Amino acid sequence: MKGRPPMTGLDRVAPSPVERDHRMPVFWLLLINAMIIALATIVLWRVAVRIGDVSFIDAWWPSGMVLVAAASYLQTGGSGPHALLLTTFCALWGVRLALYLYFRWRRNGPDRRYTEMLDNARTERGWGFAKASLLLVFAIQAPLQWIVCLPVQLGQIAPTIHLGVAAWVGTAAALFGIGFEAVGDWQLAQFKADPENRGKVMDRGLWRYTRHPNYFGEACLWWGLYLIAAETGVGAWSLPGPLLITVLLVKGSGVPTVEGHMRANRPGYEDYVRRTSSFVPWFPKRS
Repeated sequence: MKGRPPMTGLDRVAPSPVERDHRMPVFWLLLINAMIIALATIVLWRVAVRIGDVSFIDAWWPSGMVLVAAASYLQTGGSGPHALLLTTFCALWGVRLALYLYFRWRRNGPDRRYTEMLDNARTERGWGFAKASLLLVFAIQAPLQWIVCLPVQLGQIAPTIHLGVAAWVGTAAALFGIGFEAVGDWQLAQFKADPENRGKVMDRGLWRYTRHPNYFGEACLWWGLYLIAAETGVGAWSLPGPLLITVLLVKGSGVPTVEGHMRANRPGYEDYVRRTSSFVPWFPKRS
């Protein structure tokens, strides 16, 4: 019988860049990205202290995730279609949202949520602006940002494999989420731009079916990115990311913060709450 001759040293082929990247330790990727977020957070904190306002950090939330996705892509060599999809969708979502939030801040000035938080820290704890903004805003958001964007980090540590069912479902969910959030933001901006709507409740367009289309869209995006990442194997461990953003949106700084203010300042908001789904879009109830 003829057999395959034993492989000699001369016959061995050097590992491809993709294979070398695949052996990149997860620890180092996550550590480098954490250091990037930490350094950027410190710089932005100093900017906030200088101008006396932290409101621009809302625009940094998506911007930082785009930065981390791009950094992961460069560190892993952009191996495979999963890495490309993760980085592209994160960038599409993040750049649009960052610009929207930045220009909203420039137009409206300091965000009342941060102003109230820092004022309370000064009166109740005696903290100055620098200490309060660091401990209550920047130091909290940085680790949350790093955890939420785990899918666009771990999902890029993989050999080149073909897109499967999970990735295609994730692609559909991510694109839907990006579009849903963008349309919701645009509709709300158009509503607020009309002086006749001052003091009224936005209950048109997507806002007729969910009280928070922007939050629902963002959750869809991150669950979509998780499905893409999970297909690579290592990316399956990024589950804390979409879980955390969902909890933050539904139970943390998202829905409760917005609705607490709206209930106290918008006549008719209670009626809107009774007939409209809180998070997942659904047909409104009859009054």
